[in-house]
Amino acid sequence: MRDGYVARWRGIDYDASPDGAHVRLYSPQPGDGFVEVADGRFRRGVLINEIEDFHYVRTLCTWRGEPFIVLGEFGAWLRLEYCGGNAEVARHLGLETYDVGVYQIWVPRGEAEDVREVRV
Repeated sequence: MRDGYVARWRGIDYDASPDGAHVRLYSPQPGDGFVEVADGRFRRGVLINEIEDFHYVRTLCTWRGEPFIVLGEFGAWLRLEYCGGNAEVARHLGLETYDVGVYQIWVPRGEAEDVREVRV
């Protein structure tokens, strides 16, 4: 499940993080100029003008007929955040209040429908 920046460099898409005139690229495996920053996580900085494409990706789904953002996953569970904007619906669904107007819940993966990545 992705929720973050993606950059295409040399024909390959990487998780990315903008940093001024540079972009930090992240890979689960070593590669040309990538250095290990954590177990199984490698990073390389490139100039922004070397990037072929740069965008934000978010994973969305529907749960019980309502729209959600998929924030993360843990085993067979998904962490969802309601994006329908209706507090009454959030209460009716039994969502946890995470912050003012922000409602989240853990649900079994099989209950989430129409899980898809969208370019924002």
